[in-house]
Amino acid sequence: MSTTPLFDQRQPFDRQRLAGALSRLAERQIWIGTSSWKYEGWIGQVYTRERYLTRGAFSKKRFEAECLAEYAQTFPIVCGDFSFYQFPSDQYWRRLFQSAPETLRFAFKVPEQITAKVFPSHARYGAHGGLANPSFLDAALFEELFLGPLLPYRERIATLILEFGAFSRAAYPGARDFLRDLDRFLAAIPRQFRYSVEIRNPEYLGGDYFACLRNHGVAHVFNAWSRMPELGEQLQLPDAFTAEHTVCRALLRRGRSYENAVKLFSPYEEIKDPNPAGRRALRDLIEHSLNDRRAAFIFVNNRFEGSAPRTIEALADD
Repeated sequence: MSTTPLFDQRQPFDRQRLAGALSRLAERQIWIGTSSWKYEGWIGQVYTRERYLTRGAFSKKRFEAECLAEYAQTFPIVCGDFSFYQFPSDQYWRRLFQSAPETLRFAFKVPEQITAKVFPSHARYGAHGGLANPSFLDAALFEELFLGPLLPYRERIATLILEFGAFSRAAYPGARDFLRDLDRFLAAIPRQFRYSVEIRNPEYLGGDYFACLRNHGVAHVFNAWSRMPELGEQLQLPDAFTAEHTVCRALLRRGRSYENAVKLFSPYEEIKDPNPAGRRALRDLIEHSLNDRRAAFIFVNNRFEGSAPRTIEALADD
């Protein structure tokens, strides 16, 4: 596998030029941003180190509390992955939205308390690891603990993403069993927000799945993931565009684990493993969305090539 960059990674990162290109795309309803934002490896590119000094020393606490405002000087949208792990409090949401200009748009992952059928057998889940989740696809709980606190900010929210991990045969014998539960959930939730669904079972990608989403005006998330078809393949699937908006998350190269990507790419300062096919697919999605006049929300992860800002910079340059 080639590790030769497509361009000199030591070239200065032109924030102003990139901000202008992304702003022009956003005016045409193509919103491009990153998955999360609190990366010290982006200092000197997206971020200015001097902004986060306390008594002359870099303050990680200050950086994490304040860097979103500087992020918004370059990018028009961001995906908050943090919400996958909890129901954030009203205070947390208020502090988050106050920390960025009103022009910045957000996407948030729905908490796994709603999307995990069985909690993973992992130390993080303690005694719940490996057990069935009693609140799986609980529409009432979702509305009360997640949607309710977000209602005051709904104009700033591009989409809410329901990310489902790969289901075992024990969890769901087949796609229809999953779609029965998903259809019931989507029918029950309020329509004040745009919703999007991301799955990790490639065998579910078919007519019944896309029809379910289309019936509820919900977008399929085109996702680059270790065990999912390549983005280019997903874009070619019949009826894959299921709503008036579309969502893409460029997360991982196919066949690479998340843990391996973290080891290879940290601290995410530069592109280390270019993915030309993945970039072509992202460009194709942008062109398709422009032609259809469909709003597109595209999020790039550091683990896709090594540095999300640099990947987006390369996309904007073409």
